Amino acid sequence: MSSGARALLVSAARSGAGKTVVTIGLQRAFLRRGLSVAGAKTGLDYIDPAFHAVACGRPSVNLDGFAMAPAQIRGLAAQAADAVDLMIAEGAMGLYDGAAIPGRSGASADVAKLLGWPVLLVLDAEAAAQTLAATALGLAQFPGAPIVAGVIVNRVASERHGRMIAAGFERIGLPLLGLVPRDTRLDLPSRHLGLVQAAETKGVEALIEAMADAIEARCDLGAIRAASAPVAAAPVPIAVRPPGQRIAIARDAAFGFVYPHLVDGWRRAGAEITFFSPLADEAPPAGSDMCWLPGGYPELHAGRLAANAGFLEGLRSFTGPIHGECGGYMVLGRGIEDAGGRRHAMAGLLPVETSFARPRLHLGYRRVTWRGEMPFAKAGEAHVGHEYHHATLLGPEGDPIADALDAEGRAIGALGSRTGQVTGSFFHLVA
Repeated sequence: MSSGARALLVSAARSGAGKTVVTIGLQRAFLRRGLSVAGAKTGLDYIDPAFHAVACGRPSVNLDGFAMAPAQIRGLAAQAADAVDLMIAEGAMGLYDGAAIPGRSGASADVAKLLGWPVLLVLDAEAAAQTLAATALGLAQFPGAPIVAGVIVNRVASERHGRMIAAGFERIGLPLLGLVPRDTRLDLPSRHLGLVQAAETKGVEALIEAMADAIEARCDLGAIRAASAPVAAAPVPIAVRPPGQRIAIARDAAFGFVYPHLVDGWRRAGAEITFFSPLADEAPPAGSDMCWLPGGYPELHAGRLAANAGFLEGLRSFTGPIHGECGGYMVLGRGIEDAGGRRHAMAGLLPVETSFARPRLHLGYRRVTWRGEMPFAKAGEAHVGHEYHHATLLGPEGDPIADALDAEGRAIGALGSRTGQVTGSFFHLVA
């Protein structure tokens, strides 16, 4: 696979600095200039890539340095860059933040170094001016730093504030490539697990256009493009074997979180993929030999799902393996208690009851070893992924499907549930 694409990575000193707004604004601004543009996200994030996809008009890819092997990251980057002019990737958290074990690091800096992509720093100007240059210099000179191509300062309060910031950058060797004014109209809506999904965001196109307007008006797009680096060609390994030959995957506002690289890999391995909508009361399509219920926000649609007899009966009568991840796992259970304390009956295929009336955040990478045969893995095989939810279990899960370690290698016990051919857990499979 070869490509003439170039790429850079947008990162920051911390979360909340405005990386997503700057990334989306740059993607759309370059698209408006006639370039074909692709997005990427370092880290296991479903929501930011969906906004990238709207901004660029093509799917965005996850490039996670902890969960994925280097060969997979290189291959996915090359595949995403095929037939585009420019890739603009978004980092997770701060530039050097992320889980790490020997040979694996989730930090955006290490992904950038692995791929040879320069970093464009985004710094939040709130309550600072000349000191922002010192922060940028420290990030650029930290041991093991990737190439820092320049800086965009976000949320600038006034023209005078901008001049003070620029004075600081005159003292160091890093280019100041943009000063973006503070504008709360560009803020993205959020909920308990991060941003609201792109498909749910009212006026998302107008919002993205406004982001691009702000970036075009205040950033040096020519210099930013010139700072990018070529994307190297690389083959794309298949991350996880297909769980069936004809796989039915739930996909709608309640089930939106399946990693594109998994589905793409299954297709490349010869599997047939069909999608169906539980919210539209659709059952898994006839002829499917495996059903996959991804994560999402079923708790926001629990009443509607509970009333969709066609969907629930379709699950109950399905003759092949069924696997649920996170939200899908909850729907395979007996019931979901919503944030208001109301219980909604679900498929009842697993002995699981979950509640959002008593929320508790469960977050982090997981390395799991499967206790028995899975549709996508042999017994004893290990996989990497993550857990990310606020649901609370109201009782035991039943027969577990895996034993799990956290990112630091500490045992966190058994997870998931199995009843016959039906399996599920809060674990999101990645690699």
